[in-house]
Amino acid sequence: MDINLPDVKAEVEAAFARYEEALVTNDIETLQALFWDSPHTIRYGINENLYGYDEIGAFRAARSPVGLMRTIERTVITTFGRDAATASTLFHRDSTQGKVGRQMQTWARMPEGWRIVAAHVSIIAAP
Repeated sequence: MDINLPDVKAEVEAAFARYEEALVTNDIETLQALFWDSPHTIRYGINENLYGYDEIGAFRAARSPVGLMRTIERTVITTFGRDAATASTLFHRDSTQGKVGRQMQTWARMPEGWRIVAAHVSIIAAP
């Protein structure tokens, strides 16, 4: 298996950057478009467990747009062949001083493009 093919990695990095921009600007349409439209999609959040595209969309629509800005660091994107990837990053928000957020996503190439098929977000005390 080919790991981190340059062209594939660039595609996933672009998709991840698009997601990050949509997240901090509360672009719900783009956020939802970047998740796989399937009942098999899962997003475990800080305070919620979401099963399926529809639950994820309902969460996004109901979430407050306040305090979404964040900085990210130590982002690692790894591709596996041409159709699968993971993206992991740490994030910090002014509203959560003394804590660090962790985000992991599994991406898959679908006919419509790269989509998140599973995601996990958590916050811990800063090491």
